[in-house]
Amino acid sequence: MVDETSTGDPQLNVGVLMYVAARSLEARAYDAVVAAGATDLTPTQARLMAQIDPHGSRVVTLAARARIAKQSAAFLVDQLERAGYVVRVADPRDGRAKLVRLSPRGRAFGDVADAEVARALQEWEQHVGAARMRDLEETMRMLRETTDPWA
Repeated sequence: MVDETSTGDPQLNVGVLMYVAARSLEARAYDAVVAAGATDLTPTQARLMAQIDPHGSRVVTLAARARIAKQSAAFLVDQLERAGYVVRVADPRDGRAKLVRLSPRGRAFGDVADAEVARALQEWEQHVGAARMRDLEETMRMLRETTDPWA
């Protein structure tokens, strides 16, 4: 995780650096949503909500993306449904299955999170420059081809 350079200063590897940046975005988005009134939403619930596809996702897919048991994902979805953040609807491709979708309330808070992420990315661009941000995004899109099983 940490490499020691010849000067003895710890140098974080690129994977850890990507995680730190992603964690910062996630924290800012979550804090903005709570400030906007979603005071009953936990970070774990918010993380699961962020995995829901625009047209809905199955619980098993959410569990796989979150790397948690299907039962844990179902429990979180139950909580989110009771709080009004998500709804379950019939899967049009399989009438026996259900999709989890964001409710209007969930979408509204998702918009708040998206706006905060956009602000953070703008700040990053101001800090490192537009060209470096374009390069970073291009590099991350290329890496996604080999790292994201849902790409």
